[in-house]
Amino acid sequence: MRFIAVLSLGLSVVLSAMSSAVWAESDPQLRSQLAEEVNAVAADVISWRRDIHEHPELSNREFRTSKLVADHLKSLGMEVQTGVAHTGVVGILRGGKPGPVLALRADMDGLPVVEKTGLAYASKQLGEYEGREVGVMHACGHDNHVAILMGAAQALAAVREDLPGTVKFIFQPAEEGPPRGEDGGAKMMIAEGALKNPDVDAVIGLHISQGSAVGTATYRSKGFMASAQRFDIEIKGSQTHGARPWAGVDPIVVGAQIVNALQTIVSRQIDITQHPVVVTVGNFQAGVRNNIVPETASMSGTIRTFDPNIRLAVHEKIRRIVSNIAESQGAEATVDIDPGVPVTYNDAELTALLGPTLDKVYGPTNVYEPPLVTGAEDFSFFQEQVPGFFFFIGARPLSVPPEKAIPNHSPYFYVDEGALKPGVSAMTQLTLDYLQANQVASD
Repeated sequence: MRFIAVLSLGLSVVLSAMSSAVWAESDPQLRSQLAEEVNAVAADVISWRRDIHEHPELSNREFRTSKLVADHLKSLGMEVQTGVAHTGVVGILRGGKPGPVLALRADMDGLPVVEKTGLAYASKQLGEYEGREVGVMHACGHDNHVAILMGAAQALAAVREDLPGTVKFIFQPAEEGPPRGEDGGAKMMIAEGALKNPDVDAVIGLHISQGSAVGTATYRSKGFMASAQRFDIEIKGSQTHGARPWAGVDPIVVGAQIVNALQTIVSRQIDITQHPVVVTVGNFQAGVRNNIVPETASMSGTIRTFDPNIRLAVHEKIRRIVSNIAESQGAEATVDIDPGVPVTYNDAELTALLGPTLDKVYGPTNVYEPPLVTGAEDFSFFQEQVPGFFFFIGARPLSVPPEKAIPNHSPYFYVDEGALKPGVSAMTQLTLDYLQANQVASD
């Protein structure tokens, strides 16, 4: 069911009428010219994507990617800022007519994942993550986001004289989170002025996934993706011989009990019919030898919620569980929960305005409202500053049934490259419609 149908009746009528009026007044010649430019750059977008995929870089280390992006934007005659939030790039395209300022954002970082797709351009890169050598892979599709926005930049630059306003292209590092002890990501880009000079009026971003088939797009008004925080737990026991466990305090056993108890937060302590919650332990480390009970153990994980009060309640429950279990076993434990990222929240008015654009690009039957997404996006920091619109584009091959979809962050994650050209079309047409709608509103 399209989200517009679930808005309050009065608001939906007003915003639908406004959107229809915008479409009626859009410049068909400029729209057609923009479509031709998208066609012209489509092959390059695939080439860029494959190159970036083969050479992924971890958060705050996107040196090669940012140079590729900066060189491309400079070749298009844009004002280009580099080194924003370490490796971020901002390009400014000033249209030939006065109007608002719209930001388009793509994230650039890969993940510490060993690729197993078998693609001809699969990554063989290595990197360092939290002191360990790891494989590096674009397992979340950010290579596609970068290539799509590079293509959109080229297409929009070709029609700049007819654009009523300014477009800022934000290529962001560290969406997956900066390394521990470092700053980065959207929050740092904002702090370093990515939304200023000129001041941004609205921001648009997208994400690719196999959650829907190629040739489709999905979005929700208001709350869309979860808030997320990382938690780290350190357990201190007492080291002893593995043959004499009673002579010490085993932090592995304490940690195992904590892992099991954390699962009861979702299964027994939260009304998940009203409040979706996820608590996942993704890392557990302890010991170096089979016959030694180690002194310490550590684990880390992620928390996903959609309600700020529930988020605080989950944090409190985690701290209580860890403290009480450790104390009951004679161990010591500490919990650190980072501030994380807020809920990805699509501005209702902006969403109502831009939703029809996706209908035009993908066809109304191929655009729909998905369930809430427990994944998180630091695009939400931009949305805290200005109205934002975030949407997903489908990349599951038509021959693959939904139950066989490969999730993001999997070493087997891949996309149907047929999703790239519609992605460029969507970003360029959303830009045109936003600029023209607000030009109309200001006349």
